[in-house]
Amino acid sequence: MAVSNGTIVWIGADKAGRSLHPDANIVDLEGAFVAPGFVDSHVHTSALGRKLTGLDLTGAASLADCMSRLTRFAAEHPGELILGHGWEETRWPEGRPPNVADLEAAAPGRQVYLTRIDVHSAVCSSSLLDAVGGIASRDGLVRADDHHRVRTATQSAATPEQRDRARRAALDEAAANGIVAVHECAGPQISGRDDLRELRGLEHGVAIRTYWGEAVDNAEQATQLLADTGADGLAGDLFVDGALGSRTAWLHEPYLDDPSAGTGNKYLDVDAIAAHLQACTQLRVQAGFHVIGDAAVSAVIEALERVVDAVGGPAVATCGHRLEHVEMITPKQAAKLGAWGVIVSVQPVFDELWGGADGMYATRLGAQRAAAMNPFSTMASAGVSLAISSDAPVTALRPWSAVRAAVQHRTPGAGISPRAAFAAATRGAWRAGGVRDGVAGTLVPGAPATYAVWEVDDLVVASPDNAVARWSTDPRAGVPPLPRLDPGSPDPTCVRTVRNGVTIHA
Repeated sequence: MAVSNGTIVWIGADKAGRSLHPDANIVDLEGAFVAPGFVDSHVHTSALGRKLTGLDLTGAASLADCMSRLTRFAAEHPGELILGHGWEETRWPEGRPPNVADLEAAAPGRQVYLTRIDVHSAVCSSSLLDAVGGIASRDGLVRADDHHRVRTATQSAATPEQRDRARRAALDEAAANGIVAVHECAGPQISGRDDLRELRGLEHGVAIRTYWGEAVDNAEQATQLLADTGADGLAGDLFVDGALGSRTAWLHEPYLDDPSAGTGNKYLDVDAIAAHLQACTQLRVQAGFHVIGDAAVSAVIEALERVVDAVGGPAVATCGHRLEHVEMITPKQAAKLGAWGVIVSVQPVFDELWGGADGMYATRLGAQRAAAMNPFSTMASAGVSLAISSDAPVTALRPWSAVRAAVQHRTPGAGISPRAAFAAATRGAWRAGGVRDGVAGTLVPGAPATYAVWEVDDLVVASPDNAVARWSTDPRAGVPPLPRLDPGSPDPTCVRTVRNGVTIHA
């Protein structure tokens, strides 16, 4: 592969390449695997950075283990507000989340904020609740508006230097995993305008596309909001509902494991969703929503239908509106999204973590509803453009793991082919960010020299329906080999990441 001024100018056999470019600087990769760089289409940069630089509770095997980690961290970081992330009570033998008494015993007198793995709820110490004020929680658990208030308070307590260190840690982590661009899903209930402004001003090798999740009623409001925030689109985590783990996703039927949760939370109704879509479509600005539960999906579909009826399908499709997550969708609904050119950003590792007959989805919803979760094949076959992402810090920046999870779905028949999964994490993710030049996410002459170099144990040329069989090796198909994607296969190791010809990780 020959690169000039950040662009691929030639690809072919080694001997011919050296003769055609005799004065080139030769970099011998010694048999490493070169592939287009990944794009993560849904991240929360500052939150990921706080996880990487703070108390990481992912993988805590029990409530006792979680509190032991808190005690050690508190001893190592005296006097600081303690920020932690990643506890997940559904995997613990105790079967319950931490409470304020647990936190007081583990870190007496300290201000502690520990977010659940889905970041839609948290547990807080009494001193932190007192400092924020007006929080009704008696057990330290906060959800919805109370959680937004506490999160805002903890973010405001960080110094500019701490915030900068966290963001750089997150973007360095992305580059170290072959990720060349991320889509920041910001909003007033997530990170705030100051955080977005600081992130947009950060110079780093990883490209950042920013979305702001705040609803508008008309085009004038949308224009002003875009000017005020500098966001690239009014999409991302504009919450129609919450998350299944925190029992705040909006459902048609109640949660099975906690009747008090009812059918979850509705944050936007059909009228509000339609108004936002109409305003953004009028401006040809990308709109979108966070939508997980089946009732939330139904509301978005109804709102899209209204806008399509008002302005026409082509006008809607031109904008490339996007939806985040979409974990509960029917084939009929998927067909409508495909016809309207709506892009869906999915997180396959969610299924790996919580799918299956004995997973969290089955506990919350029952086996029948859980089996229909995250139907990637249904959406892909309906023509929906998919983009694969992590929702970091909810799951780690491990793009090969996400591609594998999309192929090895916990529900037979719901996964997609290795070729489709890899495309969704590269070309599809560029498309989700509005890049439709036909070459982004590929390695062909004329494309940006944006790629990653990997050490792999084995390469296979994968068929559309089998991760380890072979598909056509006809060069006209342009199908490269892929690392093994069968269950248990190791992730490749990233040894170099390059964006537009510039090395951003080595």
